[in-house]
Amino acid sequence: MRWVFDELFNRAGARFDEHVSFSMLKTLARHAWRDGSQLDLHGNVEHSADAIAAFANRAEAARYHKFCARAKQIYETLRDPFLKSDKPDMAGLIRRANPLALHNIQPFSTLWTALSKQFRDPRLRQLFGRYATYCGSSPFEAPATLMLIAHVEQSGVWTLNGGMSALVAAMETLAQKNGAEITYNAHASEITTAHGETSGITLQSDEHIEADAVILNADVAALSAGCFGAKAASAVAGPPTNAVRSQSALTWAMLAGTSGFDLCVHNVFFSDDYEREFDAVFHQRSMPPTPTTYIFAPDRQGAQQTTGAAATERSSERLFCLINAPSAGDKRAFGEEEIDLCEQQMDAHLRRCGLTIAAEPDKKIVTTPKDFAERFPATGGALYGMASHGWQASFQRPGVRTKMRGLYLAGGSAHPGPGVPMAALSGQAAAAAVLKDYDLT
Repeated sequence: MRWVFDELFNRAGARFDEHVSFSMLKTLARHAWRDGSQLDLHGNVEHSADAIAAFANRAEAARYHKFCARAKQIYETLRDPFLKSDKPDMAGLIRRANPLALHNIQPFSTLWTALSKQFRDPRLRQLFGRYATYCGSSPFEAPATLMLIAHVEQSGVWTLNGGMSALVAAMETLAQKNGAEITYNAHASEITTAHGETSGITLQSDEHIEADAVILNADVAALSAGCFGAKAASAVAGPPTNAVRSQSALTWAMLAGTSGFDLCVHNVFFSDDYEREFDAVFHQRSMPPTPTTYIFAPDRQGAQQTTGAAATERSSERLFCLINAPSAGDKRAFGEEEIDLCEQQMDAHLRRCGLTIAAEPDKKIVTTPKDFAERFPATGGALYGMASHGWQASFQRPGVRTKMRGLYLAGGSAHPGPGVPMAALSGQAAAAAVLKDYDLT
């Protein structure tokens, strides 16, 4: 969704491509299974269809074309009336969109059910069902509407030279150029009020910063739990009774030698029992026994193409490995013994898929759901706010305005949801609301 940042920088009087250096990936991701099969999705629909034909058969390639058309239709139906709205509801969506188009977005069918009708090959159901995890959800419970992510990816996946922090640095520079003052490492302990309206922020140092408007981009759960004071907590409703936390993660950032598998930038190694994996995370609240593993290999970006052993062996490269985990970091410790077992299971699964990793012991950082819970209070380590389970979930995310004048919400737990472009959209919606409410437009 590069267009989000093109628009954002344009509003600030700049060009995105003049502040951030980036390139489009030709291979979106490499997918692997324990039977030795592999499938690459490409930044070109026809190339992906050819790969699917070789991987499965021509009939599945034809079904993939239909899947892409459906994903595009869903995205185009929802982009303006939903994604770019500050707080959509079903009635408003019906007014702004074609009723027939709304029927075709399949909000009442789960993603897995829709994919089961779309593809015969169970591996393809797994691959495209993974889009539910982009918002921390299960494909067996998330709506089929999430197929729209397939279209977003096919429209371009970008890597930033210097990583995501390069985007942060560019936005910081542009904000300061436009008059923003930025303070770091200052703990906000309370959002203060006066006469029922927001009056500013009190820091842990007891310094008070006066403000007519405050935009909060912490997880909404931290606000409703009282982390910013009792008065601010009343500005939002608590989570719905049927709300489910999105998933957390167990991650390893490491320097490691690799062999046996030709990694690209984004790689996914699928488990044999996808349903069991998500049942463990969301219902058993336990670590999956044979987890699907995502590996980000940034040093493979722009690497010279090689063949044979040279393509699969690296003596040392940066890797980021992630497996799905329950958001129970506020309930249990995820101790060293459990982490070691998870790493052993992950390594064994990767070896069965053809990849061997030899991590450098002193060059490895592990982050658990408990660590995420400590970084993001009141979440239990959930990385995406509420899970998008059921057709109502997308409408239950809070919008930018709260019940307290002057207090606004942004970030991945607010509408329109998680992800860097989505959080940026929420920030723009919050800014627009402030300008409108205070007659600054």
